[in-house]
Amino acid sequence: MSIRLAAVSRVRWKVRRAGPRTTGGWSGSCNSQCWRIRSAALPASAGRIAWHAGHPHERKGTPLTSPSAHRLVETQLPTRYGTFRLAGYRSSDGQDQLALALGQVDRGGPVLARLHSECMTGDVFGSCRCDCGEQLASAMLRIQEQGRGVLLYLRQEGRGIGLINKLRAYALQDQGLDTVEANRALGLPEDVRDYGYAAAILRDLGVHQVRLLTNNPAKIAGLEEHGIEVVERLPLPVRPNPDNLQYLRTKEERMGHLLSLGQVTGDLRG
Repeated sequence: MSIRLAAVSRVRWKVRRAGPRTTGGWSGSCNSQCWRIRSAALPASAGRIAWHAGHPHERKGTPLTSPSAHRLVETQLPTRYGTFRLAGYRSSDGQDQLALALGQVDRGGPVLARLHSECMTGDVFGSCRCDCGEQLASAMLRIQEQGRGVLLYLRQEGRGIGLINKLRAYALQDQGLDTVEANRALGLPEDVRDYGYAAAILRDLGVHQVRLLTNNPAKIAGLEEHGIEVVERLPLPVRPNPDNLQYLRTKEERMGHLLSLGQVTGDLRG
């Protein structure tokens, strides 16, 4: 079994292990194109509004071991993709997290969602070494097209190792190591991200079921482990370029990401 298929199988096993859900069960198969779970729309609560203010651990069914996140501020954020509601949170690890919401996300069934880990080099400077900036733009565009959705901007730079360590890993990649080997050479794990904070923020927004924009099965498992049901996985493809092709291959072959790069070769600049 390939590394990618093994990763997907592990995630399916984790979700199945939790036992039958009142909102549905498995339907179809999991592959690199789409992951679906049969679901039923959540009933709208009479007293619930788009931005629910209750503490996450006061919600019925919330795992008591989940990390917490407290909303500190709300504002409007006009963007090229529409005007979002922007909420700032402080998570229990002391980090500041952001949630951008469009439309009524606390009602109407599963919500289109993206968990985006901070990437200063990609998101701010347009680095071609990764696919982060393009994924961020693509996710916001798809939420705009849907007219309803949530994007969480999570302070987990460098898959959780921090900005300076990420740059140190880049320096090792300049010498020929891949992204996994570079982290290990620094004595760091390849991925230390925690999606419990994301789950806490989603619950605070009144979101319990999501259609997740992701290529990473670990995000599905992370949300499910903290009580958020992923009813569908929607791929977030990005065209490779000469500077990130090897990085993307490493994510696909060594980290289980569902990228379907296949036999991408040749001149990618065209």
